[in-house]
Amino acid sequence: MKSELNSELTFREAEKEDVGLILYFIKELASYEKMLDQVVATEAGLTEWLFEKKTAEVIFAELNGVEIGFALFFHNFSTFLGQAGLYLEDLYVLPNYRGLGYGKAILTQLAKIAVKRGCGRLEWWCLDWNQPSIDFYLSLGAKAMDEWTVYRITGDTLLELAAS
Repeated sequence: MKSELNSELTFREAEKEDVGLILYFIKELASYEKMLDQVVATEAGLTEWLFEKKTAEVIFAELNGVEIGFALFFHNFSTFLGQAGLYLEDLYVLPNYRGLGYGKAILTQLAKIAVKRGCGRLEWWCLDWNQPSIDFYLSLGAKAMDEWTVYRITGDTLLELAAS
């Protein structure tokens, strides 16, 4: 049954006209992660950064022409590898389509993009409480980078650092 469902799955790159749909998926993901109150993204901002400045890309997973999932990603660079990688910022599959192989299909599509572009890795972050996703990623052979700690500077702190 899963292979039957996956055979109907297609992928397409997001276009400027999809900005509202992209924001919808971002908000759905944020709601799932209990972080909806942190979403300040707007359609205008997404249009600027995704389609004018082209700093990131979005693909949609479609089932019979209906978007059931999305991934937002961009290139990063590994000095140790000496080559680019793909960084997956967001991956989301609508609740009614989970557990059917669509998340794996999206990651497989991203892996194909990474290989086609000559990237040395595909990486992402996962919230440490999200055990279903952690288990899923481990089942694909992903390795947790437990020896690394993420640091972030935002808002006023970023402005203060830039002004110093």
